[in-house]
Amino acid sequence: MSLTALALTLGVKARALAVGFDRVAIGPAGPPVHGEAFGRWLDAGYGEGMEYLQRTRAERQEPARLLPDARSAVTVALAYGPRDDDPSWSVVSRYARGGDYHEVMRPRLKALVDYLREAGGSDVHSRAAVDTSAVLERDLAAAAGLGWIGKNTNLISPRAGSYFFIGTVLTTAALVPDGPVADHCGTCTACLDACPTDAFVGPWVLDARRCLAYLTIEHRGDIADEWKPAVRDWLFGCDVCQDVCPWNRKATRAGEPALAPDAPLGPLQALLELDDAAFRQRFRGSAMSRAKRAGLARNAALMLGNRGDRSAAPALRRALGDADEGVRRAAAWALDRLGESPTAG
Repeated sequence: MSLTALALTLGVKARALAVGFDRVAIGPAGPPVHGEAFGRWLDAGYGEGMEYLQRTRAERQEPARLLPDARSAVTVALAYGPRDDDPSWSVVSRYARGGDYHEVMRPRLKALVDYLREAGGSDVHSRAAVDTSAVLERDLAAAAGLGWIGKNTNLISPRAGSYFFIGTVLTTAALVPDGPVADHCGTCTACLDACPTDAFVGPWVLDARRCLAYLTIEHRGDIADEWKPAVRDWLFGCDVCQDVCPWNRKATRAGEPALAPDAPLGPLQALLELDDAAFRQRFRGSAMSRAKRAGLARNAALMLGNRGDRSAAPALRRALGDADEGVRRAAAWALDRLGESPTAG
């Protein structure tokens, strides 16, 4: 270990905390430990519907494809919960209730890239990555010691739980690694047992096709009838496997104001009736925009039907004329669930 490497390591860690990240750890930038397992997961079809994962498969298994000669990975955490939000937001995953985390994290990661170049010299090249980049960020973060990968496939810190975003800076600089932490899940299966759709094939293996987070955010069009009853408590995302994790009793509270909602979410019926322009206006700058207007309306319709809210029948009937088939089918299903004729006045 050289004094130059130690100084640069301490410096980039200090800068990470100074720009607002809650935790930082350094690890190697080599092929991820679970790269082959990721390949088997894709081959099994568990990521079906997320074609971008298949397209970037090689890059995710070899970080040097993104940054040639990468030697180190600076991994950072930004806490997003728990927090005392308006109760109307309980149907939205904690991470998506405020501003889009990508916009919060990117300038801070860029500050680390700039620091490494300024402090390390012109020969140091770095590249920042959030979850939109082709990086297995959980693997890199686990190798660095930011936490361990739990049975629910989330990264868990023994001091901070799992409610945090992960950011990565790949760099050609030789930094001093921290080293991984031990797995502390033990015999606990709380997350596997609590999943509303039994989406876990087994510990550490999630079938995303039946996960509520995938179904309510990524999935386009109609949701299969077997999963419609599960869309009752979650409009966007799902936090169940994290909520029941014992390690989240120690979760770091969110301190970033930009991640907090600035107003109540509002009633589900109002969300069901948003047009495209109103949706863009309402959720501009929010991670919830990823579900698209039709996805959010579809989810709202299913929730209203599952909750037995008969006052929603008029709005659901209007949704029968929606331009999106998934919304129309969700509205018809919800009306049937309420014991209402889709054609009643």
